Amino acid sequence: MDIKQLRALVTVAETGNVTRAAALLNIVQPAVSRQLRLLEEDIGAVLFDRGRHGMRLTEAGQTLVEYARRVLNEIDRARAEIQPSRGTVGGIVTIGLLPSTCDLLSSALVRSVAERYPGIRIRMSMGYAGTLQAWLEAGEIDAALLYDPKQTPSIQVQPLLEEGLWVVGLPAHGLKKDQPVSLVQLAGQPLILPSAPHGLRSLVEHAATLMELQLTVVAETNAMSVQKSLVLGGHGLTILPTIAVVDDLARGILTAAPLAEPTLMRKIVLAVPANRHTTTPVRCVVEILVESMKDTVHRGDWLGARWLGD
Repeated sequence: MDIKQLRALVTVAETGNVTRAAALLNIVQPAVSRQLRLLEEDIGAVLFDRGRHGMRLTEAGQTLVEYARRVLNEIDRARAEIQPSRGTVGGIVTIGLLPSTCDLLSSALVRSVAERYPGIRIRMSMGYAGTLQAWLEAGEIDAALLYDPKQTPSIQVQPLLEEGLWVVGLPAHGLKKDQPVSLVQLAGQPLILPSAPHGLRSLVEHAATLMELQLTVVAETNAMSVQKSLVLGGHGLTILPTIAVVDDLARGILTAAPLAEPTLMRKIVLAVPANRHTTTPVRCVVEILVESMKDTVHRGDWLGARWLGD
């Protein structure tokens, strides 16, 4: 098994066609077919179902493709770090961001990295906390923002901030940032919440159980964009950190008020692998990410947030 064979495998899997893969790899079609044949002989399993409609991965092929992508990504990162532009820090850095943080942080992060470290190529992956932690442990991302995960030997975390949860609705709901809303006031109101076992849903339901309240959940979704869309469509209220709706609040299409009695807080931490070396490019990007978050909190753009870091 060698790198050429793995590249052939991944390219054919993505294109579904040996001819198109050969064009992308800039080699002749028989060479691609030979690479696949040698790989199948080495693995001892058929990797593709070859039919009139193209090349489809077998179960064994799907498993190997996942590992092959990781191998190729690691090699690309190593090559970029070892051979950066002269006098610069270089490499590929993949950062995992929570959906609620992407809009506010991604642009500033890309801009600052480009200005300070032009040799670094940054990749951003968005996912919920559980997904990001799995990617981090599998080596698919270099660092991630998480919601205060359980202690595990595979990752190390640095607390960054605490953020409060807010009730979000249409302008007609009359929500104001200086007029907190209690959970009791939400009883009987139509609510749009994340699907279980999302951390925000767990926080809200636990608080409601302690207060012996029955919440009316009219819709559940695992996509924050759908949560906001349903609120904009007049289907009910939702509960989110304000960073998730900062642009909507500024435009006046949504209103929000802090959730109180009880006040529900979530802690955001920076997580990096504990069992892998943190490279210089990763440290540089992480430093910029933390600086950007700190500045956002201190400027007051992250409503309801309290900085915990240094």
